[in-house]
Amino acid sequence: MNNRPGMRFVGNLSDPQGFELLLQRWLEWLGVQNYSDKSAQNYDVYTRYFMRWCDERGITQPREVTRPVLERYQRYLYHYRKETGEPLSFRGQRARLAALRQFFKWLTKQNYVLYNPAADIELPRVEKRLPRHVLTVSEVEKIMLLPDLSDGLGIRDRAMLEVLYSTGIRRMEVVNLQLYDVDKERGTLMVRLGKGKKDRMVPIGERALAWVEKYLVEVRPLLAINPHEPQLFLTNLGEPFTPARLTQIVRRYVLRAEIGKTGSCHLFRHTMATLMLENGCDIRFIQAILGHVELSTTQVYTQVGIRKLKEIHTLTHPARLERTTRQDEATDTPTREITADDLLDALDAESEDEQDELLDADDE
Repeated sequence: MNNRPGMRFVGNLSDPQGFELLLQRWLEWLGVQNYSDKSAQNYDVYTRYFMRWCDERGITQPREVTRPVLERYQRYLYHYRKETGEPLSFRGQRARLAALRQFFKWLTKQNYVLYNPAADIELPRVEKRLPRHVLTVSEVEKIMLLPDLSDGLGIRDRAMLEVLYSTGIRRMEVVNLQLYDVDKERGTLMVRLGKGKKDRMVPIGERALAWVEKYLVEVRPLLAINPHEPQLFLTNLGEPFTPARLTQIVRRYVLRAEIGKTGSCHLFRHTMATLMLENGCDIRFIQAILGHVELSTTQVYTQVGIRKLKEIHTLTHPARLERTTRQDEATDTPTREITADDLLDALDAESEDEQDELLDADDE
């Protein structure tokens, strides 16, 4: 992890009670507990910000940290200004403090510190923001027409855009798609080890399936250098995509459309959810398609069958407007009502995972 740009060792590496050695042990513990690489990377980065701040003030060991020290750091984050002169967002401040709460919680359980100085630290409230951009149906179709279909890479790009729009899956979930994850007969797509390391099956529309099939037949055989490569979408070098590369391609098409809006993969995820809501889709079905096992504002858990999801997807997705004006009402009732605001809040909260860099928005 320390090979990433901007990451360096902090403090005395030979000190068994020092920050660096204990951080490495914590990160190892996260791996043993099957935390995702992304979560461990986030914890690593955010904790190191604090470690550097402490090092500049002569604090070299976690046991020297007290609650007043953490409160001083919290005030520092509030007053900190990036090179652009902009402050850290409250979401960014909260993420850094939340990482410290987890770090010191582990240190306390492992008896490296006598008490947890971060236990009662109050995290800043995060404002509820409306999505910056949501595409209309006409804007989506304008973007879809941009790939050059006389070129194999254009067909590939159209297929990727259609998958993003039809399924609303996350950027990393597109990157990880494999050849046999798309079931043409059932009209479904399998997301393996999505966020939270959970598998789920989601509906995929007929139009998206048609473009994926065209890509598989006409383009992918020409791109695949390794005949045993399992990834569905490949770069021009025949390699699996990186998240940053996929973001770059999608963002370029959004900018080329000249619709006055910006965004990348998450823009299509948010758009799909919003448009299906406007077309009358039950909020619980969208929740299941997007993989939101829990909406943080409602604490409601749902289990919805794939057949019903496929039916609702076909009825309400804007890429297939040949639908009836009514849909069957679901028979199961949630324990508490889920609202559209709940879903959009959850989408907005996860949108920061769709940045080019791990800490693109709040990096120092």
